[in-house]
Amino acid sequence: MSSSGRTERAVHIFGVRHLSPGGAQHLKQFLHEIQPTAVLIEGPSDATQEIRHLVNKSTKPPVALLAFTADLPIRTAMWPLAVYSPEYQAMKWAEEQGAYCAFIDLPSSVMLALDLGQSRIDERGEDKKSDEGNEGNEGGEGDVSDEGGGIVERDEGNGEREVQEERLHSRSLYERIAKLAGEYDYEMYWERHYEHNLSRDAYRQAILASSAQMREWTEEEEWVTARKEYAYNALRELYMLSQIEAAIAAGHAPERIVVVCGAYHASALATLPAGMTDAEFDLLPKRNTKLTLMPYSYYRLSSMSGYGAGNRAPRYFEMMWEAMEAGRPQDLAYRYLSQVAGRLRQSGTHRSTAEVIEAVRLAQSLAALHGGSAPTLRDLHDAAQSIFGHGELSVVAEPLARVDVGTAIGELAEGVSQTPIQDDLNRQFKLLKLDKYKSAVAADLALDLRENRRVKSEEAAYLDLHRSVLLHRMQLLGITFARKQASGQDSATWAEHWVLQWTPEVEIEVVESTLLGETIELAAAFRLQQQLESCTSVSEASALIRVACECAMLSQMEAARETLQKLAVDSQDVGQIAGAAHQLAIIIGYGDIRKLDTAPLLPLLEQLFLRACLFLVDACGCNDEASGALLTAIHELNQIAQEHHELVDEALWVKELHHLAGRDDRNPRLSGYACAILLERGELSAGECAEEVSRRLSPGVPADLGAGWFEGLSMRNRYSLLSRMSLWEQLNEYIAELDDEEFRRALVFLRRAFSSFNSREKTMVAEMLGELWNVNAEAAAEVLTGELKEAEEQMLDELNDFDFGDL
Repeated sequence: MSSSGRTERAVHIFGVRHLSPGGAQHLKQFLHEIQPTAVLIEGPSDATQEIRHLVNKSTKPPVALLAFTADLPIRTAMWPLAVYSPEYQAMKWAEEQGAYCAFIDLPSSVMLALDLGQSRIDERGEDKKSDEGNEGNEGGEGDVSDEGGGIVERDEGNGEREVQEERLHSRSLYERIAKLAGEYDYEMYWERHYEHNLSRDAYRQAILASSAQMREWTEEEEWVTARKEYAYNALRELYMLSQIEAAIAAGHAPERIVVVCGAYHASALATLPAGMTDAEFDLLPKRNTKLTLMPYSYYRLSSMSGYGAGNRAPRYFEMMWEAMEAGRPQDLAYRYLSQVAGRLRQSGTHRSTAEVIEAVRLAQSLAALHGGSAPTLRDLHDAAQSIFGHGELSVVAEPLARVDVGTAIGELAEGVSQTPIQDDLNRQFKLLKLDKYKSAVAADLALDLRENRRVKSEEAAYLDLHRSVLLHRMQLLGITFARKQASGQDSATWAEHWVLQWTPEVEIEVVESTLLGETIELAAAFRLQQQLESCTSVSEASALIRVACECAMLSQMEAARETLQKLAVDSQDVGQIAGAAHQLAIIIGYGDIRKLDTAPLLPLLEQLFLRACLFLVDACGCNDEASGALLTAIHELNQIAQEHHELVDEALWVKELHHLAGRDDRNPRLSGYACAILLERGELSAGECAEEVSRRLSPGVPADLGAGWFEGLSMRNRYSLLSRMSLWEQLNEYIAELDDEEFRRALVFLRRAFSSFNSREKTMVAEMLGELWNVNAEAAAEVLTGELKEAEEQMLDELNDFDFGDL
């Protein structure tokens, strides 16, 4: 790096907005005219070697260059590119003409080490502003500075007030410019005066002039509030100057060098006297970073996704670029409005060709009113709303949004600039035939984990099982490619249903997983081990056993089993113990489906079941709120006793149910539920059931106890209950003996009980009670099934303070 004077650097500076089809078109024309031997582009200098991959014929924008730290805390910086990005077109021109091409901004190691942009970090660690070079000062609404990439970090920093003040100042400035120009907003002003201005060299000269004026305004004392950001940009400009000087020293004539940079930097690079020295560069902080390329999407590139330097309408600007490349920019309005009309037709709203022509004419008239040569996106929206929507925005809102943004997602040549974990995932996607699901459009995937005996190879026979393992591992890593849904097959351990969608965020999540391991399997194993080390409860440990099973990780499954066994020794929480036992039962139920040896889990299931039985009755002396979790626990334990009766102590379970059913000092809903299970299992005779009903619903028993017990009884085996007229007669007699206050309390429990009945069951109950109460069935149904009132909900809350141990 040298410190040559400005007079020795008569290079060509071409300032751009980073997502500008007009800028790309003007830049291509300028390059053809100048025929430079060197094209220097704003971008991390350590990523120059990635240019050859970006211009690869197999690369299809949108794509992004991603830099990330190799250690914690994770920080990332991203430089997205569309086909109409001036920088991308400059790279392609240099490749075609054999010119030297390089990035000249600060290397990513410095960018990610500098303490910038931390106040704009959201919960995922993404930069809300993420300038990508501040298309900003010449069109990035609300952005004054140029950060040269979306720098993000996991921990938030200070300076949020400064950044917000800077944004308010800059937004106010852009709004004033648009107002003075008579435009609706700055985006409309920019498009009309820059994108549609095809006069020779007009774009470049306007950028240089406005860049100088904008810097003068924004760097006055009253505007400079984000001092760090200002200093950061100054460092970048000094470094870029040093790279320009290095290119001159390497033998490129200054007049044969074209520098492509963000608009904000254009005037500085044209006027600053000298660049950064080697000694000054060595003083800058640095972090160990890695670089990769990744496919991007138009939605993520749009400002709709929160990307501060994005286009509002990436697909629209791509159409603009295509029209310019074809030499027919006047066709843009026809193409755009035709696609909107096509979207309307697809949704069932017919719009004719004549209406498209009329909408184009209206858009052109609106543009003429503002002195424009062609309609802006705003003009096209207004025309579509007027003609296609007949004045109603709601009719055209969705088609406009879809045509504006588009669903395009980029592609890279296989193996291009990938991290090891990306390579591993791509290999597995190809092997498991999941490539077609790498789409921005969500798709369903139904899996059958059983062996497919109609195919010859083992890989094909267990294709869905291997797919399931990969998707579960990605889910464990927090890679949001797949979302598991209900399979629609009750209790079918062989069926899974997933919704798959590939987004740029998914690509980032994959890259970040590199810090955990070089393959998906290694990274998932490391993440699971981390979770096991921080595990503190029985329920957590049992859930991790299931995760290990679904991820086909035998060693972690054994570690999770040992963790659960240690935690269970000291636990008396029946709800958690039963939940853990239920998880183990499910895993054991997988059997041969997942090709895992579940034998080591059998003794643990037996142990957990025994502990749950021994603590059950004591745990049931709880309030009404806590009874919900224990109802679930009792149901799960009973299911285990039925499905694994050869393994667990089923006799002990039945004995404890009898104890619970007969106790008056336990929660009545739980006692009634235990009675229902015993009746269902044939462990309670009709006579014994009648005696218990008579005892529980005898005169003098408070409504909280009697009606609460009946609620628990009615939660199972309903058709057997519905066939016992004597039960309903006893219930009727019990209710009749209650005073007014007790009757109202009883109705609260009865309504809650009957709310879970299906419509046919409710009708049968209403008919029987209507007969007993001498009212019609509709009146009885209204009393029993009406919504709980606020006062009735309060009665249930009061029951939570009831101490059944005092009985």
